[in-house]
Amino acid sequence: MTFEKYSLGEILKSAFSREVWDLLFPALLSTLYMVAVATVITLVIGILIGMLLVMTGKDGLVPKLVFYRILSSVINALRSLPSMIMIIITLPLARAITGKGYGANACIIALAFSCIPMYARLVENSLLEVSKGKIEAAKAMGTGNARILFTVIFPEALPSIIRSFTVAVIAIVSMTALAGSFGAGGIGNVAVQYGFNRFRYDILIATVFILIVFAEIIQHIGDFGARLVLKRRHML
Repeated sequence: MTFEKYSLGEILKSAFSREVWDLLFPALLSTLYMVAVATVITLVIGILIGMLLVMTGKDGLVPKLVFYRILSSVINALRSLPSMIMIIITLPLARAITGKGYGANACIIALAFSCIPMYARLVENSLLEVSKGKIEAAKAMGTGNARILFTVIFPEALPSIIRSFTVAVIAIVSMTALAGSFGAGGIGNVAVQYGFNRFRYDILIATVFILIVFAEIIQHIGDFGARLVLKRRHML
């Protein structure tokens, strides 16, 4: 359905028809699966790397400048690559781990490794925003480095980390659409195979609608989580 043959009203009506959504529903479930697993991987590894960057930085609790500079340079290099290039170069790794270079599981590896560098840097920035005075006070009380990290720095930075995580999850959702053109399946595959290749603008509109709804839901959940933490600390 193109605008040359159909009106906008007809295309919109078709975009929300049962025929289109019967096609999109299985793809939607596949996308949810990919986003959920890739999100967990990004969350865990991203936070760990972010903590390492903060701990080993110049003003960190355990300064290791050589290690920090190497890790920071790797993160910067990976962040500079376009999403499509990251997906392409991570497909061999996905094939080595899952046995396939296509499909949802392979896509999960590509999505996670594409978003981990970005989220790790966001976590680092969030942790660095914690007041130095609170860290120095904890040191003066004889608190160990690990305890300072997990009981002072991380809790203080938690609202910012949640908001940063929201950004990362929305990036993962948008990348699932891009990964669809590499055989990942999901919403992106439907958009490319049916919407673009077959000039079905109604399907394209439906997939865009789904992605927008995803982004809105994730943003609201992230904002709610950050506000909840602040309210419990009586800071909001």
